[in-house]
Amino acid sequence: MANETDTERQLLQHQIRLTQADHTLKALFSRDSDRAARLTFEAPHLTADFSKQHIDSSSLSVLLRLAEEKNLQQAISNLFAGQQVNNTEQRAALHMALRGHIPSAAPEVAEEIKRTQQQMADFVNAVHNGAWLGQDGGAITNIVNIGIGGSDLGPAMVTAALQDYLNPGITCHFVSNVDPAQIDSVLAGLTPESTLFIIVSKSFGTLETTQNAERAMAWFKAHGGSNEPISRHFVAVTTNLPAAVSFGISEDNVFPMWDWVGGRYSLWSAAGIAIALATSWQTFVDLLAGAAAMDQHFLNQPLEENVPVIAGLLSVWYRNYWQAESQAILPYSQPLHLLPSHLQQLDMESLGKQVTRDGVSVQQDTGAIIWGCAGTNGQHSFHQLLHQGTTLIPTEFIAIACPARADRWEPHQHLLANCFAQSRALMTGKSTEEVEAEMLAAGASTEEIKRLAAHKVVPGNRPSTTLLLGRLTPQSLGSLLAYYEAKVFVQSAIWQINAFDQWGVELGKQLSRPIASRLLTERNPATPRATTNEISATLDPSTEQLISLCLKTQDSNNTR
Repeated sequence: MANETDTERQLLQHQIRLTQADHTLKALFSRDSDRAARLTFEAPHLTADFSKQHIDSSSLSVLLRLAEEKNLQQAISNLFAGQQVNNTEQRAALHMALRGHIPSAAPEVAEEIKRTQQQMADFVNAVHNGAWLGQDGGAITNIVNIGIGGSDLGPAMVTAALQDYLNPGITCHFVSNVDPAQIDSVLAGLTPESTLFIIVSKSFGTLETTQNAERAMAWFKAHGGSNEPISRHFVAVTTNLPAAVSFGISEDNVFPMWDWVGGRYSLWSAAGIAIALATSWQTFVDLLAGAAAMDQHFLNQPLEENVPVIAGLLSVWYRNYWQAESQAILPYSQPLHLLPSHLQQLDMESLGKQVTRDGVSVQQDTGAIIWGCAGTNGQHSFHQLLHQGTTLIPTEFIAIACPARADRWEPHQHLLANCFAQSRALMTGKSTEEVEAEMLAAGASTEEIKRLAAHKVVPGNRPSTTLLLGRLTPQSLGSLLAYYEAKVFVQSAIWQINAFDQWGVELGKQLSRPIASRLLTERNPATPRATTNEISATLDPSTEQLISLCLKTQDSNNTR
């Protein structure tokens, strides 16, 4: 790296040292009987075991020195104090205020939050106790949340994760894709009189959300829903009250959003109302409390004992000094199956930046590709790459110690065994000598051993973290999610980038408008064309060809 500091040079030297044969993970454990205990840390509702990572006391101390040089502690203080950490949009990032930490720089948000949470509580309780009824006087039994990005990923993930806390009288559905196949499949099994739609869009102008909202409204009216009781079946979460009212939603049924809550953090706001409706208001409160506990750990714990700080530094360590381009998130819990998708937005939208906060090109790689899936499923698909591939992929396992119900105890033990075995296998691997001895003991011939041994060798020495939660509860889930948010912020502070904007997301939206205009105008000349500024110049030859091919195919299939 250009202009690297002495600390950064030392980190490179430590990386080289830890790649030597006498510094493998197995060797580090063999020389240090206290390694597991010394590199395991406690945080609210979770335990983090970092002992299977390529670190030792010396390298970890240099990573912590890097954090000090990058003023990480001050960055954390600025975040919680309500300073303008989102400098490009000239905003604070105050999602922690939603879970109780009111910043000194913005005390006025306390009343706004209190008022909105009371509005949410009253609404949720009304639906649950039967005070809020559908157009025929019957109960609301189905909730359809229409949003995209943070207005979908977070609430959908949390609702799935809290399956043991669901209200038995309500089924919650999530619609995000502009592809009508998704909303049509959801609506196919519903009736208007028992369905409540939640339209979640900060601007109330997001293409996917408005398209799906309009389709939902058309379905509602076409299947017996009348104009008069629409207020019993449509609510909105938005900053754009006039647009929501114009759509047909009563002003009393609009829940506010704020520009100081980014989309990927919005599940903690009114955008998470589907979570409370699917479970209970108390469950949502407990979720906030769990996150608040992790917030206090992140803010107050010394860096050397701070779990998200250490995790964030390790992500920087692998991205910049081990050239690791991706990280696998593997929750050994089926209810957490949507967590990797939520973390993709949280991590990659926050850290996918090429310039610093000052607009200067970064001098190191930022952000990693986040991917994964739940439970043992991955063992029968992509774990082969983790074990025998040529790419280093740091892995984070998430395990739940106690099953949700007593009758799940035995299969849950097998689930835990698989989780712990995978992290152990990544570390230990299987040497040529071990393979040959194993095959010989199984009765294989010398010729067969010679033919197959190399294919069965697993190199090991692959790094992983294991996060252990006691139970999957609203509190522990809230703490886990806040841990990941803090971990992302740590990386952004080290890299000196803004974790709270996402300008790259806007380009595709801008470019889609003139293309949509072309496709729609060709079908219906009465459709207003895009403005000259939107079309600007002729499209590139590839895009022109794709439009022509689609229109031709639509003509030949009579779909236009």
